[in-house]
Parts: sequence; structure tokens; C-alpha cells
Amino acid sequence: MIPAASGNPRCIMHLDMDAFYAAVEILDHPQWQGLPVIVAGLGPRGVVTTASYPARKFGVRSAIPTASARRLCPDGIYVQPRMARYAELSQAVMARIGQFSDQIETLSLDEAFVDLGPSLRLFGSGRQIATRLQQEILVHVGLSASIGIAPNKLIAKLASEAAKPGGIREIAEHEMRAFLDPLPLRAIWGVGEKMDAQLQALGLRSVTQLLAYPESALRSALGSFADTLRQRCLGVDARGIESAREELSISAEETFDRDLKDLSTLHRELMALSERVAQRLRASGKRAGLVRVKIRLPNFSLLTRQAPLAPVSDVTQRIHNLAWQLLQRWWQQQDSPQVRLLGVGVAEFARADQAGPDQAGPAQTAPVQADLFQDTAPRRGLDQIADALNARFGAHALRHARALRRAPDVPKS
Repeated sequence: MIPAASGNPRCIMHLDMDAFYAAVEILDHPQWQGLPVIVAGLGPRGVVTTASYPARKFGVRSAIPTASARRLCPDGIYVQPRMARYAELSQAVMARIGQFSDQIETLSLDEAFVDLGPSLRLFGSGRQIATRLQQEILVHVGLSASIGIAPNKLIAKLASEAAKPGGIREIAEHEMRAFLDPLPLRAIWGVGEKMDAQLQALGLRSVTQLLAYPESALRSALGSFADTLRQRCLGVDARGIESAREELSISAEETFDRDLKDLSTLHRELMALSERVAQRLRASGKRAGLVRVKIRLPNFSLLTRQAPLAPVSDVTQRIHNLAWQLLQRWWQQQDSPQVRLLGVGVAEFARADQAGPDQAGPAQTAPVQADLFQDTAPRRGLDQIADALNARFGAHALRHARALRRAPDVPKS
């Protein structure tokens, strides 16, 4: 490995949990082991979030419509995402990583970069650390991870992809060219479907072909991105680990089987979304100072409404009440409104152990009625009990009644 600026060798690990959401469902339902499990929105407009490896043999992939997945794999096990449970196990995984390094850049619930340079003297080589970490996660969390190790983030991520599922791939500096050259250009960060088609039109399909292509001709075809792409194909990546990276917002949304025209039905859906968001918020150890409602209309136009939540909170009912005020106000201003998609989000975080009971949220972005919940401790306790039961027995083991049946137009205090 090459030396880093700090004097430690440059040793970057990329950890990627294998089919994470589906793997969690199988962990909680051992009878599904070896079966095609698909985590997805279950309505006609739903999309696949994650598919287990047996499901992928049928052609099921993330981001395809659930309806398409059902045609490809009609006998699969289809389950709704349980974000609170995934966040809980993600925290357990990240805690295991933290035993080996404090330089961790979390990319998502199931993916992280880690700088192992300062850890090599304590724990051995990069491969030794990766082997121990992989075993720790398997034994203590019950899940499989794929790990890539390389001199930089670009190669480490490509290496973890090559290691899937459940493997470890280490690429030393002198091995980088042999590893990169045969890769398809679609594997390189920044080459999406459209860019790949543009490159194929030039006769370029692999890294080797692109590096042999005249630089001036590549610039004429791709503009300024040509130099960036060439550097990536050479394996050049000077990015460091952004260990302070934090999630800036938490949200949940639902696309409905049919456009909703009834406010009481939207009220019920809003409570279900507020539950999902608040569970994830509590799992992250934060409280929110802003609530946002997202609305997509039948013509696909998108709008948002937001307001401060003061004092900051992680209580489901308070998040729901403010979101409900925002939705009601928008609804009353429309003629014959219809909703294709509804979402709830929170932002402007404070850590739960640092947020005092009277801490105010951000400057108000929309006038709303003051929140009437002065004593939130009992409700927070009930929320925490619900989180524990839902984590153990499934996402819908304990729900707010308002999320299960038609609700009155005005939320009760």
C-alpha cells in the first residue's frame, strides 16, 4: 500500500452487506433460507428494493417494478420493507467496524468505507482485519458482508463488488492495472446507462479500450468528463474518508395503487409514514427540528410543504400532527385534489442526548399551529416499547390505530 499524508499506509476497505434488506428478512424468518425473497413495495406501482440471491437467478433486481418481479418470479416471497429493523442491524454492523477503526464513512445502511491505515500496526494486515470483521458480523449480527481492500476508495469499491457474495478481495497497488483493464466501462463510477450507450457507440466497452482511445477524440465526444473518466480508468482517486458524514434527512413515502381523493384515507397513510420515519429517527439516536410533507400529483408534478418542529422531537405523534397540519392546509387550498404519492420526512437533527426539552427548531418556513403536546415523555416511552416489539415480532406487530383504520379529520390530543 502507498503511504498516506499522515504517514500511515494507504489502506482503504469498502464493506458492502450482501442483499442486506432481504438478508435481514431471512435472518428473522429462517424458514426462508435458500428461497427467493424480494423486499419491495407491494402495490401495483411498487418497486423492488432488494432481492435475495436465489431471487436474482430469476432476473429480479432492485429498482424494477414489483409487477415485473412477480412475472419473473411468481413464487417468490414478497415482503414490505421494515426500515426500523434494518437501521437497528446497520447500527450493530457499524459498531463492529468501529472496533477496528474510527475512520468510517457511512454511505448507507449497508455500505461503508473504512480507513485501515492507522489500524494495521494494531490488528495486522488489511486482509487479516477484513477476515476478523467479516467473522464478527456473521457471528454477532448473523449477516454476510463482502469486503474490498485497496489503496483508494475507487478500487476498494470495485473490489468488494468482485468479492460478492461473502468474499474478500484485496488489490495491491501493483495489481491495479491487471484488475482494472478487463472491467466493462459500466463498472466505473459515473458511467450510467446513457453514458455506457454513448461509449459503446464509440466502440468502447472495456477500460483497456478507453485508455487506448485518442484523448482528443474522447474529449470531443464526452467534453470535460473525458478527463475524469480517464483518470478513474487509471485507478486514480485521491478522496479521503469523510468520517463526519451524517444522514441529513430521514423520509418515507408511498406510491398508491390508485390516486387518492379522500382526505381521511390520506390521514391514515400519513400516520403509517410518520411511524416509519419516527422509528428510523429513534434508531439513529436523533431528534428532528423540521417536518416535511411530499406530495406527487396524478400529472407527476411534485410539491413539498415543511415547518419547524419545536422543541425538537422523535415522538411519532408529534411528527404526525405537524405533517397532518401541513397536508390539511394544502388540501383545503385545492379544487378536487388527488394524490398519487405521499411522503413524510424529517431534518434539522439534534442528538437525543444533547437536545434539551425546550430546545427550539429552525426558523419557521410555514406558519402552523403550535404543537399542543407539552408532556411527551409517556408517548416517547410508548414509542420505544413499540420499537422493541416491532423489531422482535415484525414491523406491524404494534401500530397506531390511526394507521389501521379510517381516522377522523382532526387528530386528537
